[in-house]
Amino acid sequence: MRVIREATLADGRVRDVRLDGERIDAVGEDLDGETFVEADERLLLPGMIDAHVHFRQPGFGHKETWASGSRSAAAGGVTTVVDQPNTEPPTVSGAAFDEKTEYAAESLVDWGVNGGVTADWDPDSLFERPLFALGEVFLADSTGDMGIDAELFRDACERAADAETVVTVHAEDADLFDDSAKSREDADAWSAYRTADAEAAAVERAVAVGSEAGATVHVAHTSTPEGVDAARAGDATCEVTPHHLFLSREDLDDLGTFGRMNPPLRSEGRREALVERLADGRVDVVATDHAPHTREEKDASIWDAPSGVPGVETALPLLLDAAREGDLSYERVRDVTAANPADIFGLERKGRVEAGRDADLVLVDPEHSREIRGGDLHSKVEWTPFEGKLGVFPAWTMVRGTVVWDGDEFADFDGENVRE
Repeated sequence: MRVIREATLADGRVRDVRLDGERIDAVGEDLDGETFVEADERLLLPGMIDAHVHFRQPGFGHKETWASGSRSAAAGGVTTVVDQPNTEPPTVSGAAFDEKTEYAAESLVDWGVNGGVTADWDPDSLFERPLFALGEVFLADSTGDMGIDAELFRDACERAADAETVVTVHAEDADLFDDSAKSREDADAWSAYRTADAEAAAVERAVAVGSEAGATVHVAHTSTPEGVDAARAGDATCEVTPHHLFLSREDLDDLGTFGRMNPPLRSEGRREALVERLADGRVDVVATDHAPHTREEKDASIWDAPSGVPGVETALPLLLDAAREGDLSYERVRDVTAANPADIFGLERKGRVEAGRDADLVLVDPEHSREIRGGDLHSKVEWTPFEGKLGVFPAWTMVRGTVVWDGDEFADFDGENVRE
């Protein structure tokens, strides 16, 4: 057995962690073992569970692949990802689910796949698969092809309740978008168009319908404090992205169309209010909505550029740097990146450094930060909206007992669906 010796856990305790193959065997003091890894009191965390990524395959492999996206994840301390359904074909049937899993076999980290809902979805075949959630169920037709009407949303919630599957909702109400912003061409026009009111109203409606249907609702990429508060008032869980925590409309002059995403960036005041809710426990999860596009695709007008930014490699480093600065506790970082998503999505072997759990572990030196540079990252698109910001990156990342990233190189790992 291997022992990681004298590691500092998120709560400040210094402990040994003994591994038996893929699992954690024991956490304690002065543990016996056959081989030893010296943590030297550096911080040992459970690997991040990124519950919201777009690894683009099938259909859009020029933007990202499961191979490139999962390596970017591992280098950022992410050990499990959950992929969203808006690929080509969209993951709205059992056959489409099975096709996506063939691509996911290339993953360096553990993975799950969310199903989606469209007018022609096939729930009977979809629910036969090991879904994590009905992901990116768009309550309003705010993005085009994936939008659904209220009746179909209710039906999806009822089916999800019967299957005990979480419903992950993209909550924006297109009826509340501000069409007057369409006359503008500046980078802020997208934020002006997709209003904050559109999110809060859609969250309220989503959690109300979900509650009536008996479904468990999780609100994706909540971008406003009002959206967070509406989710909590409706007994739903919610996630916030790093870009909504660390960027605001004030950054759009520098970002240009590279800062366009859905939901859009909000005011600095709303960003600060999101950080407050993250720190005090009102935000349940940080998930990246990693949605890469090429530079050539993003270099367009604000109305023609695709929405989305990469983020799977930088999320945990940004949060750890915020903890280093005293803005968050390491326990909050652990909870929103690992423990809470494991609980919400029923990943009983993930999310904690304790006996019986998978040895999904990340070792970091919390005092060692560096500037984030797109050219140093491992996503296929090789750019980041966080250029120049500081991050605390892993010394190594371990997935089920295998070090898949040692700070310099990747190792082979037979990633698989963690539900099977």
